[in-house]
This record gives sequence, C-alpha cells and structure tokens, in this order.
Amino acid sequence: MTQVQQPVCLITGAASGIGAATAVRFARGGWSVAIGYYGADTRAAALGVEVRCREAGADTLVFEADVRDDAACRAAVLAVRQRWGRLDGLVNCAGTTRVIPHRDLEALDAAEFERVYAVNTIGLFQMTRAAAPLLAESAPPAGSNSVVNVSSLAGMNGTGSSLAYAASKGAVNTMTLSLARSLAPRVRVNAVAPGMVDDGLLQRCLDERSYGEVIARMTRQAALQRVSRPAEVAEIAWFLATQAPGITGQVLCADNGLLLAEPGHGGS
Repeated sequence: MTQVQQPVCLITGAASGIGAATAVRFARGGWSVAIGYYGADTRAAALGVEVRCREAGADTLVFEADVRDDAACRAAVLAVRQRWGRLDGLVNCAGTTRVIPHRDLEALDAAEFERVYAVNTIGLFQMTRAAAPLLAESAPPAGSNSVVNVSSLAGMNGTGSSLAYAASKGAVNTMTLSLARSLAPRVRVNAVAPGMVDDGLLQRCLDERSYGEVIARMTRQAALQRVSRPAEVAEIAWFLATQAPGITGQVLCADNGLLLAEPGHGGS
C-alpha cells in the first residue's frame, strides 16, 4: 500500500452517464479515481472512461462491483485502500430502473420493487457503509471528506420512470440526511437530485423515438426550457466534494425548473 498525496474518489456506476462524467471531472481536478462498473457488457465503456481519466493525468483503478452484494462493496473499498491508502470522496451513481406507467399499478409487482430498491437504495447504503471508515480516516484534521448520492427529482415530486424508482430515490433523500447526521463530523453526506438528464439512465431504458419524445416533453415543461447533461451533475458533485466544507445533509435539486411546473406536468 502506498499513501499518495493527491485525493482519491470512488465512483459507482461510472461506465456511462453521470458516473462517467463525474470520474472525468475529478480526474481533471487532479484526483485519483476508482471507476466502478457492473456487468461484462459495460466493461469496455468503463475502460474507455479510464482512458479519458488517464489522459487528464489521473491515476486510475477500474473495478467491477454489484452494489447489491455487500461483500463486493467492501472488496472495492479494500482495493482502493490497498492501491492508494486513502479515500477522500465517494459518489454513488449506480442505479437502475424500468419504465412502468405510474397509473398501471398492476404492472408493478414486489419483485420489481425489490430489484430497484436493491440497487438504488440498499446498494447505495452498502457502498457508503463500506467506504465510511476509510473516508473518516483520510479526512484532514480540521475538516471532512465527502459522500455525494445521485438521487433524482423523482424522489422529490413522485414522478419518474416508475413508482418504484420514485420511491427508491425518495428513500435516498431521507437516507442522505440520516447518514449526514451519523457520519459527522469527519464525513459530509449530500445528494444531488437532477431532473431530466440527456444521456442518463432513461436513455438505456427506451427506444430512440420514445426517448426523443421524453426529451422534448421535459424541455417544454421545464421553466428554463432545457434538460441537463451529465457534466452539469458532475460539476455539482465536484462542488460538494471540494468547495463546500459547510454543507451536509442537503439534497440539491438541479431540475431546470421542473418543480416549478404546474401540478401534474412536472415529471418524466
């Protein structure tokens, strides 16, 4: 094990979308990055993210972890400890969903609820629990390290791809407060709740035409008449980790004004 000088960030779900953008942002900021992915079908994408991070001058570690598996979460953190001897930031980006109309209650069964919660809520908790000791050990004497949870507007207004997804993200928002209280003062815990993000999770759940229709609708409904890109969310994660020593237990909504939409017209 080598104790490196530059800070280290571990990002789950870093093969694409917000996670990939976050890995690159921290790499460009001079951090070492641990790039998490799940499944053989995303390994090539994760390696591509590693190339971009290395081009930015970062030391990297690519790891596979199913966050539903507590042992896999602990193994990922152990790999970081053995590689760098420290951990200064954790960004929980791993997530899953399926598109199920909210009104179709019969289409959503217990198995789907459990599948979504296992990744979005329990998996996020397990990775944070695994990382908490090393984050606390690595914190500066008079400061703190950072956990950033990627939540969703769906968890704030009950919209999104399915009821299960919205509920899982609502739980993430509540857990962010609980973890912030539990891990203080050595570790700060915050969440960012994006609205519609082009090139995000939903793109992998819909065909091209349906996805385009959602983008167009969300653009019309947002007060700012736009949707976000993954790099914007990555900048918020960067801010929370590096520029916000006094912020903890907060859920920052970055929705382009979708919450300002009239009731019944504010979700994807």
